Amino acid sequence: MNALAQTVEAAEIDVVELTIADVQRGFADGSFTSETLTLAFLARIERYEPYYNAFTFMNPGALADAQAIDARRAAGETLGPLAGVPVVIKEAMDFVGLPSTAGWAPLSSAAGGFDLMPERDAPVVARLKAAGAIILGKTNIPAFSRDGTRANTSWDGPTYNAVDRAIAPGASSSGTATAIAGSFAVVGLAEETGGSIQNPGAAQSLISVKPTFALIPNSGVAPLAGSTRDVVGPHAKTVTDAALLLDVLAGYTSEDPKTVASIGMIPEAGYTSKLSRTALNGARVGLYGAGWRTKPLSAEAQTLYAAAIAEVKARGAILIEDPFLGTDFSSLASGDEFDLRGLESMPHDFENFLRRMGPSAKASSLAALAALLEVNPFSPEGPLGMHLVQPVLKKSLENPALPPDLSEFLAARVAYLKTFNSVMKQHNLDVLIFPQMSAELPGIFGTEDYPATTVSEINIAGLPGVTVPAGKFANGSPFALILIGPMWSEAELLGYAYDYEQATAHRIVPALEETFYADAPRAVE
Repeated sequence: MNALAQTVEAAEIDVVELTIADVQRGFADGSFTSETLTLAFLARIERYEPYYNAFTFMNPGALADAQAIDARRAAGETLGPLAGVPVVIKEAMDFVGLPSTAGWAPLSSAAGGFDLMPERDAPVVARLKAAGAIILGKTNIPAFSRDGTRANTSWDGPTYNAVDRAIAPGASSSGTATAIAGSFAVVGLAEETGGSIQNPGAAQSLISVKPTFALIPNSGVAPLAGSTRDVVGPHAKTVTDAALLLDVLAGYTSEDPKTVASIGMIPEAGYTSKLSRTALNGARVGLYGAGWRTKPLSAEAQTLYAAAIAEVKARGAILIEDPFLGTDFSSLASGDEFDLRGLESMPHDFENFLRRMGPSAKASSLAALAALLEVNPFSPEGPLGMHLVQPVLKKSLENPALPPDLSEFLAARVAYLKTFNSVMKQHNLDVLIFPQMSAELPGIFGTEDYPATTVSEINIAGLPGVTVPAGKFANGSPFALILIGPMWSEAELLGYAYDYEQATAHRIVPALEETFYADAPRAVE
């Protein structure tokens, strides 16, 4: 097929809301090839990316990768589970051939800084490639992922919410959420320290999975708390796709020794094995209340939550009001909103991240990085300077090669898990189903923080959470539920989410616009 014919065929492919199953079906019945499908997604990106700014870099080898998959398919080779499926990855993830900027201008030659080029892919990127996925590009994040609401501090400018550009996109995995919600790709990789998977997933009416800590390797991913809290997880438009992507990502690798904890904890039949339209029937569901967090829901969030819980009850679930009431859970938090505990590992984790890039990188240690920069990111005037209030982190900067004292964080994790597990056992709970946000989402250029209900509780505890669309606020921002369970319960959580998703179909399908947002600087000129 010549280039013109391929372009015509690509133009006839409707990529909006395509699922992994749709893609595989299209390959099987000859509706399209990997190459024409990739061309179709690239055409959609070219059309809408100027108005949404989801990407930092496009993968120049994406089309060649698609052609290689087509050749292997034509030769009758056995292909991976994501063969030919267009995906995106978060900017923080190492990808050979593209810079790793952490979203910060001094680490981007495109913004006048210099590029750090990794010699190896992050394990999660390598797993995508091994599964045959076509990685279209890297997606935008705020500088050092230090914002749970917006990507406005990125060297590449703000990313806009695909559902409504006036509303904050959620962060730090803003670009991945926008790319998936806007059908720039089928599924994508996000990453969380404190809300960075669940916030943008919920804000853009997506399914997201914040997995159990150590289920998925996070080496090769620019860290905030790589040793203690950071997790990589899926953004998808359906529960099934999120489960299929989790199958590819989960499990042990020697490149990230902490993933040894996942051995024996992954369902033998995979993460789709518990997907059922009757999963909620008879499930014992704990509801949100002051026992979990004392900050109340807004009146509108309470109304939306009540309606969603009525839908859960209609599925046959047994509801238990505020099971944490009377426990110490809500008093375990440190700080008003974001609990810093665990981030004291940042200097050590960043040292290891730089070292992993290899000797050809312009800086393979924090000392080497500081020598190249006009502003040290950990200095009082730097983007990470606010963390100097943590004595352990400040001490760790003296010799980041040495592991820091994490005893305070470990005590917090133990305390959270002790109370959590006790409550789950006492009430014989299967799952907690909470509103993911306590109020409507703020504006794209406001100063208000994302009103999450489960950050940093599940991050410190290392617990999994799955978000699922559940309606929308009067201002148009999506409303979502988050389903939380014990460590390693992702398959069960996805089953409950699938039941709710199939019964309610609350996902908002964005209608993208081709005009610049009136009250904002342009994402690109």
